[in-house]
Amino acid sequence: MKILIKGAGDLATGVAYELFARGHQIIMTEIEEPLTVRRQVAFSRAVYRESTVVEGVAAELAQDIKAAQDILAQGKIAVMVDPEAAVVDEYRPDVMIDGIMAKKNKGTKITDAPVVICLGPGFTAGEDCHAVIETKRGDSLGRSIYEGQAIPNTGVPGLIGGYAIERLIKASADGTMEPVKHIGDEVRKGELLARTGDEPVYAQIDGIIRGMLQPGVKVKKGLKIGDVDPRKNPALVYRISDKARKIGVGVCDAIAYLCRKDCGILLLAAGESRRYGGHKLLESIQGQPMYKYSLKHLEAFPECTRAVVTRFADIEVAAENQGILAVRNDHPEEGISRSLRMGLQKLLEINPDMRGVLCMVCDQPYIKTATIERMFLNAAGVSSRIVCAGNGERQGNPVWFGRDYFDELMALKGDVGGKQVVRRYPERVVICPASLRELMDIDYRLEGEKHA
Repeated sequence: MKILIKGAGDLATGVAYELFARGHQIIMTEIEEPLTVRRQVAFSRAVYRESTVVEGVAAELAQDIKAAQDILAQGKIAVMVDPEAAVVDEYRPDVMIDGIMAKKNKGTKITDAPVVICLGPGFTAGEDCHAVIETKRGDSLGRSIYEGQAIPNTGVPGLIGGYAIERLIKASADGTMEPVKHIGDEVRKGELLARTGDEPVYAQIDGIIRGMLQPGVKVKKGLKIGDVDPRKNPALVYRISDKARKIGVGVCDAIAYLCRKDCGILLLAAGESRRYGGHKLLESIQGQPMYKYSLKHLEAFPECTRAVVTRFADIEVAAENQGILAVRNDHPEEGISRSLRMGLQKLLEINPDMRGVLCMVCDQPYIKTATIERMFLNAAGVSSRIVCAGNGERQGNPVWFGRDYFDELMALKGDVGGKQVVRRYPERVVICPASLRELMDIDYRLEGEKHA
């Protein structure tokens, strides 16, 4: 997915790190003089150093969108000085994340991307964005909020090593930041740490300086310019915080949910199995009926509107027992298009606002749930997108169709499936990698356990 993150401080970096680890392409935007305290573990450091590495992930400063795309192609994160995040118009991300941590909305709109997520207080889910992620330490840290707001800012940081407000290093006056101590230094309570506007700033507790603004930055009295970690573990200075990691996981979970919300899954299980020579969907594959593999995948996505089109009572009963709608097709001889029309029509009756549908076939028992999840991410609910599971030049099932294609799917006749629609729009197709084994459908009877 193409992801744009506003802000590149330590919490936004934790989010970017988690998303990057999952294979997404990330551009981050920053102001000209970042005010990141924990700059050793923040991609904002690239603004004044041109490049930086956080826990093995590299980021480089880009002057424009072309340079950013070149950096992405090298397997790195791109950072741009772009306070208004104007690059959104050129980049057209699948996901926009506001990680500025300004405690108020400074311009993010729910229409900025198909999925918009904001960190912390100052935003209302359902109005400013699709989801808000809780950033206050405690049991709800990292929780996704789909209606309402995060816990209001109290101005008091969470407890670390038994200390909260005492950990903060704040500017004593307006002026220029002049550090006396540096990140990683061990300090004692009352020791001089910095000067701001020629006024001294002293440590309030013993510990290690975990973060400090860079020299020469203009600051205002009372601004947070650093923090002291009472745990006195030097290794923690150079690690993404547990808080940032948990927020990152929360963002990933919210993206996955939002990419599936208001989407449909249609399982086609009414075929005549002419080539197989029997009712293959009811036969055992590695110890259980073939159809149960597909139903298990549908069960993993309860937020989707799900339906199975079948002519088999066993499949009908099993689906309904799992809370999945079963649609009876007693005329499979009319071709796969009939099943497709019947299923899509029923899904739209249940959810008229459905943004897209994932079409699956029931004789593909080796497809993985993780592959299906990646397909939803690749689709991101974009109405003009088609996503096919594939391997190299081979395109297979499942196939995701955005809402733009519903009329064409409903117009299909005879033994013709959605692949006819796919062939009309090759420039709109996104391939989601899958193994050849996953793409294999069982068309012929094999002896013993050869399918294993």
